[in-house]
Amino acid sequence: MDIVQPPESSARLQRSVAACLASILELDVTEVPVPQDGHPDPWTVWRNWLLQRAVGLVPIADPAGFNWPGPWLALLRAADGNGQVGAVAFGAPPGIAWHPLGGPETFEALEEGYLIAPADVALWQREQQPAARALGTVEAILIAPQAEGTLARVEQAAARAGRGLEGDRYFDQRGTFSNAHARGHDLTLIEGEVLDELTLPSGELTPEDARRNIVTRGIDLNVLVGLPFHVGDIECFGQRLCEPCAHLERVTEKALLRPLIHKGGLRADVLTDGEIRVGDEIAPLSS
Repeated sequence: MDIVQPPESSARLQRSVAACLASILELDVTEVPVPQDGHPDPWTVWRNWLLQRAVGLVPIADPAGFNWPGPWLALLRAADGNGQVGAVAFGAPPGIAWHPLGGPETFEALEEGYLIAPADVALWQREQQPAARALGTVEAILIAPQAEGTLARVEQAAARAGRGLEGDRYFDQRGTFSNAHARGHDLTLIEGEVLDELTLPSGELTPEDARRNIVTRGIDLNVLVGLPFHVGDIECFGQRLCEPCAHLERVTEKALLRPLIHKGGLRADVLTDGEIRVGDEIAPLSS
């Protein structure tokens, strides 16, 4: 998701929605049509333009409860009560990741939501990721016994297949998102490089603030989605990206949603029992 400069002309709905579409689709904002102020049907203009790219706007029935690890278009009630403005929402649970016009509207002003989706998912292909930074190490291990509890660093932790790290809230199904039927809750990882580079108005993001089990160094975690890998002698499987959400913002009281999009780390299953230690190697398993 790119951050773009909103168009300077037209009404605030048209300007903000055009900026949101450009951001979500990672296009130059000049490529997005901006219907003139007073246009009788700006949404038809945008829908026709999106169809040229084989995507469309899908109305979200319950946008306030829409848990989605990707960006979507949120329409907020304008603070002055006169119409709506567009913003980019993200997360599970969701929150506002970017407000193009920088107004005072918050997620509580949400009135409508739209997902930008391919017209035919069978024709959609996942972008191939480069195999850069394929080897890393464990820089830190953190566990918390209860949901929303303070994370503590340890030098090593016992890992159990299908459960995660002993002493952590998800090991005994006590985590905020624990679900006995879900996958990807055994182990969470985040790159130390992301924490190093992240700058927030409220200061740095510590490993404890990130609320992931393992801080890594040297490896690109995003490329491990859908792949088996090892942490020391433990075999794991990368289920999906560990995207940021409104819950993380609430617990940390830091604006993390936008800076951590696609940089929040990895959710993984633990496949074998053993010990994970600081300094252990992390790498994909050979096929």
